[in-house]
Amino acid sequence: MSKSSKRTKFKQINLLAIISLFVVILAGGVVRSSGSGMGCPDWPKCFGRYIPPTDVSQLPKDYKQAYVAGRLKKNLRFAKTLDVFGYSNLAKRIREDKSIMVPEDFNAANTWTEYANRLVGVIAGIFLILSVVYSFSYGKDIKAIPVLSIINLILVGFQGWLGSIVVSTNLTSWIVTVHMLLALAILAVSIYTYHLASTYNRQAGKSNGLILIIAVLSLIISVVQIVIGTDVREEVDAVSNHLQGYREDWIKNVGAVFANHRTLAVGVLVINVVLYGLIRKNFNRHSMQQQLMSFTFLMILLQIVTGVILSYWMLPPVAQAAHILLASLVFGAQFYLLLNLQKASGMKGGTI
Repeated sequence: MSKSSKRTKFKQINLLAIISLFVVILAGGVVRSSGSGMGCPDWPKCFGRYIPPTDVSQLPKDYKQAYVAGRLKKNLRFAKTLDVFGYSNLAKRIREDKSIMVPEDFNAANTWTEYANRLVGVIAGIFLILSVVYSFSYGKDIKAIPVLSIINLILVGFQGWLGSIVVSTNLTSWIVTVHMLLALAILAVSIYTYHLASTYNRQAGKSNGLILIIAVLSLIISVVQIVIGTDVREEVDAVSNHLQGYREDWIKNVGAVFANHRTLAVGVLVINVVLYGLIRKNFNRHSMQQQLMSFTFLMILLQIVTGVILSYWMLPPVAQAAHILLASLVFGAQFYLLLNLQKASGMKGGTI
């Protein structure tokens, strides 16, 4: 295969990797919204099997005690690692977390939902491995592509390990947040390598400093909003444990974190309206920048709609999963827009 063919293959596989990462985030959202996070109490297998069971009769009688013991053992090792790196308070919280000792009842629907989530993750991992293989076709010209592709594969491995910790710690809140942020980091690296490959040998125009600053601020606010959104979800989980069966009261009892999330949503909308106006003023209608900004703005509006549905229609699971996916799409589009703003060849007065 020629170098040109390998490079074309890299861009195709890299794009498939990006798409699969969005599917992974959606699958994770489905798992969280359906309460299937502990559907498989072990990792990487599910109830000790590569193909999970469909009925409790297929499990040993002492399966609950066995998996609780396994979680406790893994958590003690993780707590010792945290101690080594100076995170003694976090280590103490994990050691003292009584929820880890509560066994999970077998639920076939939850088990297969979590198992499907893992399968999607494996597919994404395969695409990222293939991306590394074909990234070396850029080795002499754009060394960042193979280097970042390898780093991303390492991050995926770490993400897989962190996923096992998420399971063993019984979905401890701060670990779930780190898990989500790491997913965004992996997505960002994949988007960046795709951008590098797509813009290779392409002449770039001048960038606009003000637009770049607004775009960076917009991206930062979106990430903060995602983190706060994760905190809202954790608070909802905590409240739901005390008010089971009263979904209409969950949001009312979440507290200030929900108010902060809703207020920042207004900030996200405002700064993107400003950015949208600047891009429409400075870029041609058919430029990549305008297309990306239009897509971003549409995703933000849809995210607001799902947020309203979550607030006033008792947190329907479908809206929860959609809300998470839309947040990741906004992040991905904003990041890719920022990369294209740095090579702003579609500015008015220049070439499209």
